[in-house]
Amino acid sequence: MSFTSRRTFLKASGAAVAATCVSVGRLNAAPLRIPIGLQLYSVRELLPKDFDGTLRKVREAGYTEVEAAGYYDRTAAEFRKAMDKAGLRCVSTHHPLGVLWPRLDELIEYGHQLGLDYMICSSSMRRDPALTGPLTLDDWRWVAGEFNRIGEKVKAAGMTFGVHNHIPEFGSEGGVVFYDELLRLTDPKLVVFEMDCGWVAATGRNPVDYLSKTPERFPLLHVKDMARGADGKFHSTVMGRGVVDYRPILRAATGLKHYFIEQEEFDMDPIKALRLDAEYMRKLDL
Repeated sequence: MSFTSRRTFLKASGAAVAATCVSVGRLNAAPLRIPIGLQLYSVRELLPKDFDGTLRKVREAGYTEVEAAGYYDRTAAEFRKAMDKAGLRCVSTHHPLGVLWPRLDELIEYGHQLGLDYMICSSSMRRDPALTGPLTLDDWRWVAGEFNRIGEKVKAAGMTFGVHNHIPEFGSEGGVVFYDELLRLTDPKLVVFEMDCGWVAATGRNPVDYLSKTPERFPLLHVKDMARGADGKFHSTVMGRGVVDYRPILRAATGLKHYFIEQEEFDMDPIKALRLDAEYMRKLDL
């Protein structure tokens, strides 16, 4: 999910420089055997108009697993029934820390009823909600502690807690990269990471560098392609039309269990674009 829209669904800084990932590692065809998943934020404008019909189209476009981004005023039983009817499995869900913090028990119970495997924090917050501006290193260290606390409760409910990134996680202070600090301070037994490869590339970094060091910490990926627009910024685009090379990324992701395609912007019918995304991943030759 985009940091830009998530300050409204969440907020963002302009993307920096994207990097085409270099090929490293040994060929590993396992990712192609993993079901193709979709982050439902991709169809956020369609779901409110026709929830059941949109889910059916997602399945017809080639997806069998999904990750939720909001529950659209449905109970867990209603949401799960809609998924079952469409032939989809909801594996994971996204909640910003500002929502998880005050409603954790409620959301854990909802996720348990929905049959989730993962609950993911989609974006973080400052320790003092009254403060504005980007998170400081002290804020991120507090966030890491909150992630451990939340992860322990989520694990006790039979699910796994994880962390999704945008661009701010790759900022730094005093030479310390915030994302590195999150990895260092979170307990691997309680917190996993869902790397959004598109946003990592937009910072000028290579996802492979992280995946090759500790692949076991990254059981989930967001798969999106990024292309530079006329405004000079990077934007989400159809898979294969941007700058991110997923071959080395998937080779390095030896701990991968699920991945979710996410396309946030469209210059054609969204379902048509998502069908092209799924076809690209299905045919990807590692």
